Amino acid sequence: METLIPVVNKLQEIFNTVGAEVIQLPQIVVIGAQSSGKSSVLESIVGRDFLPRGSGIVTRRPLVLQLVNVPSLEERQRAASGETSTQAEEWATFLHCKHKSFTDFDEIRQEIETETERTTGTNKGISLEPLYLKIYSPHVLNLTLVDLPGITKVPVGDQPPDIEGQVREMILSYVSNPNCLILAVTAANTDMATSEALKLARDVDPDGRRTLAVVTKLDLMDAGTDAMDVLMGRVIPVKLGIIGVVNRSQHDINTGKRIVESLQDEQGFLQKRYPSLANRNGTRHLAKTLNRLLMHHIRDCLPELKTRVNVLTAQYQSVLQSYGQPVEDKNATLLQIITKFATEYCHTIEGTARNIETSELCGGARMCYIFHETFGRTLESIDPLAGLTMLDILTAIRNATGPRPALFVPEVSFELLVKRQIKRLEDPSLRCVELVHEELQRIIQHCSTYNTQELLRFPKLHEAIVEVVTGVLRQRLPITNEMVHNLVAIELAYINTKHPDFIDTALVSASVSSSKNDPPAEGIRRWKSDKVEDAGMEEKPKGNPQPPMYSSPSRSHAVNLLDTPMPATRKLSQREQRDCEVIRRLIKSYFLIVRKSIQDSVPKTVMHFLVNYVKDHLQSQLVGQLYKQQLLDMLLTESEDMAQQRKEAAGLLQALQRASQTISEIRETQLW
Repeated sequence: METLIPVVNKLQEIFNTVGAEVIQLPQIVVIGAQSSGKSSVLESIVGRDFLPRGSGIVTRRPLVLQLVNVPSLEERQRAASGETSTQAEEWATFLHCKHKSFTDFDEIRQEIETETERTTGTNKGISLEPLYLKIYSPHVLNLTLVDLPGITKVPVGDQPPDIEGQVREMILSYVSNPNCLILAVTAANTDMATSEALKLARDVDPDGRRTLAVVTKLDLMDAGTDAMDVLMGRVIPVKLGIIGVVNRSQHDINTGKRIVESLQDEQGFLQKRYPSLANRNGTRHLAKTLNRLLMHHIRDCLPELKTRVNVLTAQYQSVLQSYGQPVEDKNATLLQIITKFATEYCHTIEGTARNIETSELCGGARMCYIFHETFGRTLESIDPLAGLTMLDILTAIRNATGPRPALFVPEVSFELLVKRQIKRLEDPSLRCVELVHEELQRIIQHCSTYNTQELLRFPKLHEAIVEVVTGVLRQRLPITNEMVHNLVAIELAYINTKHPDFIDTALVSASVSSSKNDPPAEGIRRWKSDKVEDAGMEEKPKGNPQPPMYSSPSRSHAVNLLDTPMPATRKLSQREQRDCEVIRRLIKSYFLIVRKSIQDSVPKTVMHFLVNYVKDHLQSQLVGQLYKQQLLDMLLTESEDMAQQRKEAAGLLQALQRASQTISEIRETQLW
């Protein structure tokens, strides 16, 4: 298990080189109020002075401290036959200058201050960018610690007014990681119940499985008081335990008292004041406890960590593949993208596309719906006799006979009226063309959606493809409209009364004569311009209500050529009623024939002149307009972000593969 912490340190280095935190690694996060003694605890664990000192907030950016236990200089020299890379007992490296080793810990402190001021300035502001420091020493245990800025309440100097919120958000961003252990530091000379560190730890770790409490400055408690109840967990219980330590005083620091001597004094103080708890407190016990807890925590997190690395590796392989390789042969790449788009477009129309919509109808399926549901039902809903009244029919019959009364129903009146009804089929037919055209436009967006990465990679090529396809559709639309218009015009050009499905006029007349037998149709309009004698011949039976009277179709009053009074209205004669009914039935019969023909021929026309034309000529149009040598460089210019995204994805994938290899090197026996 001793190898687990170095493995995590190595993983941390791997991901830090690519500047991404895609995996939350196990580590120990040190939190506490400002001046609670966090830095002193860390220095005591390391055994050297290396952290900046001063008043107010000194730690102004996260410090990720990796402690690596190495053999002593003598052992290393003996193992390497007197040749070692670092001729020092202890040394340190920073990630931002990892090729440089620091053997003077005063230089380490100076480097921390310099880097902190570089990112945060000379004021007391803070930065979220972590600083990575690795210390190699035979006197330390393997640990990974994160020192965070102390919790403060009131901004001082030129600190931002929301410094408290900034620090709190930074701490929460670290302690919210379920793979981290929380080291909550509280000074013994403060009330444990008011500890901000324990409050934050409890917010993110209510069960206390990840929290270890440290009580500092045991020697600074008021006279007559002790921390026995606190250390025993009677005040606030902490599941992982509470460990008390004694820090160096400011006088000890100023006089240069060595940490080794301070640790000896700490042990003496604990033996004197807390003899029953001396072996469970102190800095040495704290370091061993942290080492043990971190190793066990890493062991528990390792299976999930391994799974997470494998999942992310597969994801980034897919992402990198979607970005594509850098373009080497532009001619081949352009042809490949054009062919792929045209093929996807045609397959969407035919219903054989790889990516089929499940939320709505798309492509050829929607066109089928337009033809047979939308267009078909619209035509079927048109009443063959809508807008035709008995008055219109009678007027047409009279106008067709001229000055002489007709012996038979004039054919001209039938043709005139049926053409008027057939003309009503043109608007729905043109609307059908428009709907199919809109769907062909939508297919462009559909194909772009499923080729997003390739087309986003070359935005100018995407725009050019859309423009070419839209141009082809725009060119074919008026041609298709004209053909549909001609279909209706063809039907209007010749009224085929010999059509096999058209009912015979004689049969209609006989049917009307046999079914009516003179009852006047209710609501038949009467004419003011009819002769007075005709009106006088129709006598009403007594006791029957007067049938409704209707005015003349002419807006002007009828001219009275006699001085005698003239009746205003009259009823339609039996023959007039029969003639009107015959025309109505003939119009309905022929209209249904034409409607059936239009309902069948319009979809065929749209498919031939619009849909199939686009399918057959799309690729040739794209190649003809875009496959030009002078356009290659412009069309295949990648977006500004694509190259950077590909580089980042490649770096992350490489880091994940190295991490997977590192984790796989851990043998199962090492976990127990």
